[in-house]
Amino acid sequence: MTARNVLGGPLEPCGTEPMTGFFRDGSCTASTRDAGRHTICAVVSADFLRFQREIGNDLSTPRPQWGFPGLRPGDRWCVTAANWLRAYDAGVAAFVVLAATDEAALELVPLSALRAHAVDVPDDARGLAG
Repeated sequence: MTARNVLGGPLEPCGTEPMTGFFRDGSCTASTRDAGRHTICAVVSADFLRFQREIGNDLSTPRPQWGFPGLRPGDRWCVTAANWLRAYDAGVAAFVVLAATDEAALELVPLSALRAHAVDVPDDARGLAG
């Protein structure tokens, strides 16, 4: 069975630098093995990363023991639908790559919220650092 994105098409890869996804395969594919549901392909900003740290989900600090390099603004990362929604409710949602966001995210997050933050990754992501 082919994974589908929130637009109904085939799920596209999210990112490989750094390698993302619950299975570290570059994809935000939903799985029953992933209790956190890392289904939203986010392009993280400094505000989003700061908020995640504040709620106990530090995505900025490298964790070499887990092969995690730590994220910087502009990185693509598969985030949990619940934590993305918390950031959305707080006004600091990360941008979303819809074609790389698994349709399972719609079980928690309305498509309208995802569409409101939809973005293609810019060639120069330095503007996300503010």
